[in-house]
Amino acid sequence: MQKDMTRGPIVPIILHFLFPMFVGNVFQQLYNMADMIIVGRYVGAGALAAVGSTGTLMFLVLGFALGITAGFGILTSQRFGAKDEAGVRRSVANGTLLALLLSAAMTLLSTAAVPWLLDLLNTPADIMEDARAYITIIFQGLFTNVFYNMASVFLRSVGNSKAPLFFLVFSACLNVGLDLLCIIQFHMGVAGAALATVVSQGISVLLCILYIVQKVPVLVPWREDWKLYAHETREQLRMGVPMALQFSITASGIMIAQAAINLFGSTAAAAYTAASKVSMLLTQGCLSMGQTMATYAGQNFGKGDLGRIREGVKKGLRMMALYSLLAAVVLHYLLPFLTGFFFSGDVDAAALLPWARTYGDIAMWFYLPLSMIFIYRNAMQGVGYALAPTLCGVIELAARGLTALVGMKTHSYAISAACDPMAWLAAGIFGWCAWQWVMRDLERRAKKGAAA
Repeated sequence: MQKDMTRGPIVPIILHFLFPMFVGNVFQQLYNMADMIIVGRYVGAGALAAVGSTGTLMFLVLGFALGITAGFGILTSQRFGAKDEAGVRRSVANGTLLALLLSAAMTLLSTAAVPWLLDLLNTPADIMEDARAYITIIFQGLFTNVFYNMASVFLRSVGNSKAPLFFLVFSACLNVGLDLLCIIQFHMGVAGAALATVVSQGISVLLCILYIVQKVPVLVPWREDWKLYAHETREQLRMGVPMALQFSITASGIMIAQAAINLFGSTAAAAYTAASKVSMLLTQGCLSMGQTMATYAGQNFGKGDLGRIREGVKKGLRMMALYSLLAAVVLHYLLPFLTGFFFSGDVDAAALLPWARTYGDIAMWFYLPLSMIFIYRNAMQGVGYALAPTLCGVIELAARGLTALVGMKTHSYAISAACDPMAWLAAGIFGWCAWQWVMRDLERRAKKGAAA
């Protein structure tokens, strides 16, 4: 199924595309949380802290891969919007070959760097071994994550957000089943949780590829398409590398924040992990709107309809203002209940809850700036502007780093827990300013082209 986002009423088109992505992103977070919940309940709070402390490393490496593959898909969405089917096929073939080279290089580098990265994060000694075991297996199975994201990005670039949802739900359910099998039945500990994630993603990749071959012929390259093209490679890297750097820059800031949190010990780290996972689940609406804007802006840019792009971004932001309010209410009232799922009955919840509540009470006020980041950054990428979104990531890094530094200097957990919200606020404001400049620049170019 393909979806042309260049015509028809804007809000229904956005919601029709967004909803499957939102459900899919929520499921992705749920199966990530399943690792945490099962590990926390059946292995222990220390193991939960170990897995949670590797989250920033996963975001650093997997986020880089996600960003670069998302950039590859922008060229595909632009060519689909321009009705260039041959160009769509070439971009798919070229992006797939680049992803193959990328996954091989990243697997080798990330696996070798694990000990150094864990030391850099101030990982507590009592959870170091579990953290190393978990993240090493995740990095060794990196190719499954890269190719799942690649297949999903290509499907979304032609307006199909339902198929990735189906495969993600399947992967989530399989992951939970394998978690229970590996951890409870085979007593594999955190290594079992990591293995379950890699295997479930691998099976999902195979099913996704089969679906594309059978149901979405526009995304199936012909034999002569399978080579690296100089123009496609240049364009995909031009869009993909800045997006990858955005994730890596953001992840670097999160690593600094995690290092600050880890100074307060494994109890604080475990509580922060649980609270941030609950918050991350609620922010999937913001992320989904951003992903929707990338495809929406890309297709309409391919058609040359700047007015429709501007109007779509405005309406997307209004919808996210309402969503942010609802998410804040849910976080405030349900955080104690939801964090309880992460720990077994013998854990002292009274000792953990204040740490978790501190993070939640700060984060809940900043979901709208986070929505602004996702919407403006993805829309700018969709219209081919890579520098401004990258600078947005630099602003995030600076804000996180400064906040973490103040938190460490004052030994304040509350300030350290505010690293994410302060980064969202600073980057959200910058994103709005950058978007105004990008649209004025595009409109100026369009007028020059019309006058020529």
